Amino acid sequence: MHWKKTITMVEAHAEGEVGRIVTSVANDIPGKTMLEKMNYINQVDDSLRRFLVFEPRGYAQMSTNLIFEPIHKEADIGFLILQGDKAHAMSGSNSICLVTVLLETGRIKMIEPKTVVTLDTPAGLVRAVASCKNGKCERVTLDMTPSYADQLDTIIEVEGLGEVIVDIAFGGIFYALIDPSQFNLKILPENARKLVDIGTKVHRAINNQVDIKHPQIKGLKGISYTMFVGHDSDGVMKGATILPPGRIDRSPCGTGNSARLAVMEAKGQAEVGQSFIARSIIDSEFKVEILEKKTIAGKSGITPRVSGRGWIHGVHQIGVDPSDPYPLGYKVADCWGDAFDLLS
Repeated sequence: MHWKKTITMVEAHAEGEVGRIVTSVANDIPGKTMLEKMNYINQVDDSLRRFLVFEPRGYAQMSTNLIFEPIHKEADIGFLILQGDKAHAMSGSNSICLVTVLLETGRIKMIEPKTVVTLDTPAGLVRAVASCKNGKCERVTLDMTPSYADQLDTIIEVEGLGEVIVDIAFGGIFYALIDPSQFNLKILPENARKLVDIGTKVHRAINNQVDIKHPQIKGLKGISYTMFVGHDSDGVMKGATILPPGRIDRSPCGTGNSARLAVMEAKGQAEVGQSFIARSIIDSEFKVEILEKKTIAGKSGITPRVSGRGWIHGVHQIGVDPSDPYPLGYKVADCWGDAFDLLS
C-alpha cells in the first residue's frame, strides 16, 4: 500500500447507534475552545470530516468522533462529533461510545465500580459516570448540558405538508419536536422512510423561517435535527430523531431526549426528580431524568441526565492512496437521501 494518510478508529455503538472513535488526538484543528474548533471545521476547512464520513471510508448510518487534549481545566478529554452534514456540538449516544472506548481500551484508567470522565464539548462540560465491572464498561450515565424549551407549539408552514406544529428546544443542540399523529403515523420501523421525508422537510422549513440562536453560546444556532415524539402502547416514551442527510438515529437519542424533557417540564408534564424510559425505533432504551431546574440567560430550563449502554464491535483503519480520485469521498442519494441542501 502507498497510503499518504492513515487513521485508526475503534468502532462502538450505543443502543444501536454507531459512533466511531479516532484513536489519535487531533492536534491540527485551530481554536482556543472546543466551540471554536467545531466552527473551524464547519466554516473554514471540513476536509477531515469529509475524509472520515463520506464514502468509501464512511457511510451514512454512523458518526465519527475526534478526540482532543482537554481545553477546559476540569475536563479529562475533548471531543467533536462528525456527521454527514457538519460537526455537531454534543451527542448522548456518541458520548456513551466515547467513554466506553476510552475505558475499555485503557486510554483512560478504569476504576471499578465507578469511573468519572468529564467531557469538554462545544455545548459545555458533560460529566459521565461509567459503571464498570471485570474490565467492562457496563453503563454510562451522562449529566448533560443545560437544556431549555425555546418555542412551544410553534406553527411552521411546510411545503407539501401545510401547517405543522412543533416544539423547538435545546438539548445540547437544537431540535424541533414533532408529534407524528399529525400525519397519522406511528414511530415504527416500517414507517421510517415516511418519517425521514417529513422530518427533513420540516427541518428545512424551520431553518428557512425561524432564527434560532443559543442565548449564551455564540455559534450554536439553527435546528440540527428533528425528532418525532410519542409513546408506545405500554406508555413508554418513544422517539425517532431524523439526522441529515435523511436517516433515523438507532438509539433513543440523548440530546433529543434532553430537549424533550425540557419541553415536558415547561408544559408541566415532568418535574425535577422524575425519570422515564426513552425507547428508540428499534426498541433500544435509555433511562432519562430531570436532575434540577436551571436558568439559561433568563430562560427557564433543566439539567437532564441520560443513561445507556455501549459496546465495542470493531477496529477500523482507513487511508488514502495518492492516486485515489476520491480523497475526500463522495455521497450518492440512494444512501445519503435527497437532503443535499442540508449537507456541506
